[in-house]
Amino acid sequence: MFDQMILIDKPENITSFGVVARVRRVLSEKAGKKVKVGHTGTLDPFATGLLILMSGKNTKKCQEFLKLDKRYEATIKLGFTSTTGDPEGELIEHKNYSAPTPDEVKKVVQSFVGEIEQTVPRFSAVKIDGRRAYDLARKGQEVEMPKRTVKIYEINILSYDFPYLKIDCKVSSGTYIRTLGEDIGKALKTGAYLTTLRRTEIGPYNVSDSLPLNTWMSQNS
Repeated sequence: MFDQMILIDKPENITSFGVVARVRRVLSEKAGKKVKVGHTGTLDPFATGLLILMSGKNTKKCQEFLKLDKRYEATIKLGFTSTTGDPEGELIEHKNYSAPTPDEVKKVVQSFVGEIEQTVPRFSAVKIDGRRAYDLARKGQEVEMPKRTVKIYEINILSYDFPYLKIDCKVSSGTYIRTLGEDIGKALKTGAYLTTLRRTEIGPYNVSDSLPLNTWMSQNS
């Protein structure tokens, strides 16, 4: 019973590793021994949504899920940039620009559909010479971040009321939605950063099939 796939709807303001630790503690207490728990791809602390965990012998399957396509909903705020690309960074206001029209926004957003090249964010878990990029960034060390080719299958504009642009997008594994938001802001000449991010799908799995973390914990304690 401890070899499971666990679908969690991650709340904001907690790391994915924090979710793993809580689930591990609950299962270990239930089993009376330490139960292994692993994730199949993390979410940033400010992000919410689908997090797939594997426990017990199923942790061997974690790698199989890393390459699955994903779907997100994101709110992009134009007119500002963030040092981290999200609400956790230092915000810089941009000036001397015109608010983009809906047609301009639509044209720019659709230009990102297809194969694109992204620069990996400085505040990411990618390893640079054996060290996490976010550790180097927090220490103020400047490093050249790698580029990667990703695929954007579709982007749908859910709403646009300047300065907020809300999108729904389906992307390949390895796509940084923070970077996508920043790049949209650059193309619109306004700057941009993400204010919200929610993962709604991983491959065939939907967030509607998951349980909020607190609900899962109360049901399994």
